[in-house]
Amino acid sequence: NVELRNAKVTTKDAFWEVENVTIYDSELNGEYLGWHSHNLRLVNCHITGEQPLCYAHDLVLENCTFGPDCDRVKNPRTGSITAESYGEIILDENIKAPADCELKLWDEKTCFTD
Repeated sequence: NVELRNAKVTTKDAFWEVENVTIYDSELNGEYLGWHSHNLRLVNCHITGEQPLCYAHDLVLENCTFGPDCDRVKNPRTGSITAESYGEIILDENIKAPADCELKLWDEKTCFTD
């Protein structure tokens, strides 16, 4: 149950297994960022590092950007992801049920398109 604002976090395993954390207007760089977290909310953050946000539950990203090292979405389980673009989408035999995540593209003119 923490709020963090205007931070620059450079570390390994930051926010691993956290619950109910909201981070605003921050720069987050770290390998394994937010793994196994619950109710992690990132607002206006820039995210870099290897394998961020894996196994996150009830993750919310609002107006966030990602560095070039974060260019893939792999086996999203559920919910929805809306982005301006995706570097690569990987769906393989390791995807877990319900495997019904909706991937959308952001379009400034029409707001959203599938």
